[in-house]
Parts: sequence; structure tokens; C-alpha cells
Amino acid sequence: MNSLDGIRVLDLSRVLAGPWCAQNLADLGADVIKIERPGTGDDTRAWGPPFLTGDDGAPSREAAYYLSVNRNKRSVTCDISKPEGQRLIRELAARCDVFIENYKVGDMARYGLDYAAISAINPKVVYCSVTGFGQTGPYAPRPGYDYVIQGLGGLMSITGERDDRGGGPQKVGVAVVDLFTGMYATVGVLAALRHAERTGQGQHLDMALLDAQAAMLANLGSSYLISGNVPGRMGNAHQTVVPYQVFEVAPRPDGSHDHIILAVGNDSQFVKFCQVAGRPDLAENPLFLTNADRVGHRAELVPQLEAIMKTRTKTDWLTALDAVKVPCGAINNLAEVFSDPQVRQRGMVTHWKHPLKDDLPLVSSPLKLSATPVRTDLPPPLLGQHTDEVLGSLLQMNAAEIAALRQQGVV
Repeated sequence: MNSLDGIRVLDLSRVLAGPWCAQNLADLGADVIKIERPGTGDDTRAWGPPFLTGDDGAPSREAAYYLSVNRNKRSVTCDISKPEGQRLIRELAARCDVFIENYKVGDMARYGLDYAAISAINPKVVYCSVTGFGQTGPYAPRPGYDYVIQGLGGLMSITGERDDRGGGPQKVGVAVVDLFTGMYATVGVLAALRHAERTGQGQHLDMALLDAQAAMLANLGSSYLISGNVPGRMGNAHQTVVPYQVFEVAPRPDGSHDHIILAVGNDSQFVKFCQVAGRPDLAENPLFLTNADRVGHRAELVPQLEAIMKTRTKTDWLTALDAVKVPCGAINNLAEVFSDPQVRQRGMVTHWKHPLKDDLPLVSSPLKLSATPVRTDLPPPLLGQHTDEVLGSLLQMNAAEIAALRQQGVV
């Protein structure tokens, strides 16, 4: 039993933000039907290397990027630019609870697949549009890309090394705007499903990457609105908490540099840190008594801490600080992440039986529900793998009808 058993989703989204939302819903038990272009499919199928190597040793067209965003879905090919393809989508939408798309503003209306058209045949439908800038406003017609929104939405102005240390704008290492928009879209879809369940009324969700990025500014956005001060890049330091940053520690045996994160979140933790560091006098210094004091006197405190941190190794610091519950951590590469005992115990890698590979490792959903656990039964599909199955079971089309559509290039 899964949380969203009985919910069917028609997913016309591509790349990351929309598919991330659909994958969340699929993990929770929804039947997600992913609509892909015949012949090519989702753009991310080609976003490699790396590509999956099958058990036969042959390379495939299944890019790791695509595999990361499309588990627990069924793939159906359909050319929505053709009238017959549009008819198929409308017939499928009439049998679905959720419709997700991330086409440019106006494209769905040109195909007769916009919210007005779909809700006319399915008034309960939750219709989620994901775009770069939303359905309204002067930027609405523009295409939206995560990288562009990281810059336009302020994230790159607060990410990267300080300008006085040679820094410049820096993007985040993964497409966080796409991912956050997908997460917000998931929340919105679930809320709209609850409303439809109670009232029989669907609605249109207008999800924009720029909106999500503005919301993600969180405390820094609020700080600007309250103070009028524009925050800048702080490198690995925190804007409003000190000490809360990366520090270099004693070198490794081979002489290479090593670092840890020290994340002192309150005054009592600072006292404990100073005791471990053998410098209780720092915690008693009137310049450093409170976090506000330490932020105001960052320039005086941090150089002293930098010198102290270099006197002991990473293991020494992490062991000693963890013992007194001062937040700290290593900076792991991905090999270290997935071999970490905590990550392993939490089951953050699952193994799937893929059509091309009997043991396909994928990053797991972090959702852990005690009564309705997430699904792990459908590996990311091959292109069009479920076309015949879905059209036959939902639309009662026979093999000859599906073959005719395939010959016309509709599916």
C-alpha cells in the first residue's frame, strides 16, 4: 500500500523540474505516465556520458541523468504536434488526476492541451505548469533554465568566494532551482489533490523557477527586506553566524591540505568549542560573548581560529568536537558519501532490475513513511516501453490501432 495509490499522473514535462515533481509522486505510489517524443524522448536521455552499460557489455542510450529523475514511471511515446497525438493526450487526461507540463507559455494552448481545454473534459484535474518565469509578467515568454535563474534570482550573488579574495559569481554544483521548483510543485499538487478530493474541483498550478528561487533566498531575502542591506558573497562562511565556516586543519600524512566544517550554532556551543580548542579565554572575551558580538568582530576572531584549527588533524578535531556535540563535519566526495556508514544504513542507494541491467544502483528517495513506504518496483523506463500497455489498458486500443499510430509516427 502506497500513499498515492489510485492517483494517476500524465507527465508531459521534460528535463528536471517537472520530472522531479512527477518522480516524487511516483515514489509515493501514483501511476505516472511519462509522455515522450517518438524517437528521441526526454532531452536528458542524451545528456551523457555517462550512459548505462548493459549486462551484455554494450553501451546504451540510457543516460545517468535520465535515470536519476524517472524511476517508478511508465513511458509512452506520443507526438503532440500531430492532431492524432493531441487526441490521445486528451483521452488519457480524461482518465488522470494530475497533468504536468513544462512547455513554454502558450504552447499547450496551441496544441489544445492547456488547462482550459483539459479541465473542460476533466473538471477535477490538477494541472501543473512549470516554466521559468510563470504564466504572467513581462518575462513569461522567455525560456527558463536553472543556470540563468540562479543568476537572475540572486543565488549567484551570494554563492562563491568573497570578492576581496578574488571571488566572483558561482553557481551551485547541482541544478538546485529546478529541484526546489520540483519540490514546491510536489507540495502544490498534493494540496490541490486534497482540495479536489473534498470539492470535486481541480485547479491550475502556475509554478515558476524564478518564484522558487526568490523564495529560496529565505533568511537572506528577509534580511535584505528588513534592513535594506544587500548581502554579498561570503565564500564558505555564514552571513549571520560565527564561527560557521570551513577551516583548514593540519595536513594529511602525505602533506596535502585538509579541511573540516565548523558550524557553531549558539553561544553554549562556542564555549564548548573553545574548551576543546584549549582556548577558554576566547569564550570569555567581551568581543566574542554572543553570536552578535562574534559577527561584529569576525575579523578579529576568525584569524585566531584559523591558526588554532591548523594545529590538529581532521580526525582529531571531528572526534573531539563530536564528543561534546559541537556541530562539525568532513567534506566528502561522492565516493565517500555513498560509502559513509550512515548513508548506507539509511538505505540511500537502492538496486533495481532494469531491462538492460539486472542490478542498477540509483539514489533512493529520502521519504521514509512508516505505514506507506515509497515504491521501488519500476526502474526508469526505456523510451516508449509502456506505450502498448497504457494505450491498450486505458484507452482499450487494439494492436492493429496502435500499429497504425506507430506507422503514422504518432507514437
